Amino acid sequence: MINKKHLRQGVFGVFKYALMFIIIYIIINLWRSPDMPDVIDLSYQNSQGQVVDVVKTSYDKPILIYFWGSWCGVCRITSPNVQALHADGHDVLTVAVSSGDDGELLSYMSQHGYDFATINDTDGAIFRQWQGQVTPSFVIIHRGKMTQSFTGVAPLWSLKLRLWLTHLS
Repeated sequence: MINKKHLRQGVFGVFKYALMFIIIYIIINLWRSPDMPDVIDLSYQNSQGQVVDVVKTSYDKPILIYFWGSWCGVCRITSPNVQALHADGHDVLTVAVSSGDDGELLSYMSQHGYDFATINDTDGAIFRQWQGQVTPSFVIIHRGKMTQSFTGVAPLWSLKLRLWLTHLS
């Protein structure tokens, strides 16, 4: 027979450690997350030669900006989720940080089946402008303002939920 006192202590212990993990995760995530630059013009030319105006696009619906690298192991897990989000019709702009020249980047994207809009940040200047520290990093912009910023592995359901919640606000 299970002792109720020991069971309560065990459940409380698990809860306590889970809460500590969540608090530490949030603090680290806030510290490492990118920040929107104080630049009025957020227009970029992507690797396909199209001009993308992030602010203008964000007034129609939230846009996810995804900072990633072809060299990034965690991005190999997250990029397929971003591709699925793009395939579902969500506005996605990605920034490939230090991932080679346009030819290398387009070859990498083709090999992996990625067709989301991508800016090739060959020297990491755009990522530094956003004060990014780690890849993958994400920013959601809505109505011209950054509404969320986060890093790390992002499941598809989490990305969809974040965009949906932003759209409601």
